Amino acid sequence: MKLSQFKFNLPDDLIAKYPSVHRDEARLFVLHRKSGEIEHRIFKEAIDYFGDKDFFIFNDTKVFPARLYGNKEKTGAKIEVFLLRELNSNQHLWDVLVNPARKIRIGNKLYFGDNEELVAEVIDNTTSRGRTLRFLYDGSYDEFKELLFSIGETPIPEYMERPAEPEDADRYQNIFAANEGAVVAPAAGLHFSRELMKRMEIKGIDYGFVTLHNGLGVYRDIDVEDLTKHKMDSEQMVITEELCQRINKAKDDGRNICAVGTSVLRAIETTVSTDGHLKPKEGWTNKFIFPPYDFELSNALITNFHLPLSTLLMMACAFGGYDKVMKAYQEAIKEKYQFGAYGDAMLIID
Repeated sequence: MKLSQFKFNLPDDLIAKYPSVHRDEARLFVLHRKSGEIEHRIFKEAIDYFGDKDFFIFNDTKVFPARLYGNKEKTGAKIEVFLLRELNSNQHLWDVLVNPARKIRIGNKLYFGDNEELVAEVIDNTTSRGRTLRFLYDGSYDEFKELLFSIGETPIPEYMERPAEPEDADRYQNIFAANEGAVVAPAAGLHFSRELMKRMEIKGIDYGFVTLHNGLGVYRDIDVEDLTKHKMDSEQMVITEELCQRINKAKDDGRNICAVGTSVLRAIETTVSTDGHLKPKEGWTNKFIFPPYDFELSNALITNFHLPLSTLLMMACAFGGYDKVMKAYQEAIKEKYQFGAYGDAMLIID
């Protein structure tokens, strides 16, 4: 497959800037991948397609307030800093992106907070935009993290073209988020409300959690036409032995296995064996999934509508079939479904 095959015209007004008022009342586009049949539903009706002992796999990563605005020493120039990953907790070292990058050099100090109560020093250049910052703080680690995160903003995607609002701290977070480390929310999970989770339990649908800390790599532009030459950024992940046992039993019992989100799909396909059983893993994945691809474990996928040329769209096409998914996207545009992290959802099933 070539990059250009994933290009389509998406009207700007179909990119969601805000989520639905109630998490589980976004629209749901159902695609039956074997027949190509489509249905238009409401998200909370997704569980109508599943029954007793079917298994949903969620990603329980937690988004932290990764976007900071500071000022450069002497000039006072405004600098945006995007926290990517903590490198060393003892020395308060962070891997970050800075913008505008041309103004920031090794040795520069940056000041954050209304009263400039947090100071960082640039100690390394990692990429053209990337830097390593050492935050200068004498208090405890917990106090440092509390201060750092109180200054930061929720890192809603740039394509929303608006500043983060206080409400985003809640709505750009899954209700079951538990393990801090993501700068991108697993968007498919945003549609699940506490009421819907309770209805799943009443219906006998089982579920469990992997952890994959979504990074900015999913939004990075692909600069090669030949997709086999694209390298995904590595993301940290954890799949426990206990979860594997539960999922493998459901698989062996002939139950449906639903991956909630492309991040879950990446995680489980990283470690699934050729016989379709999941193996535990604690480490990193840079797996890139695009058509054609044979999935070994899940037979259902819940995912949002993704932007053109994105790796997320490629994964959806790999799961549902390129022709069927791209045709479904044209139907979704015609029916004015909302795209992006705060947009509507698609269920791909057999």
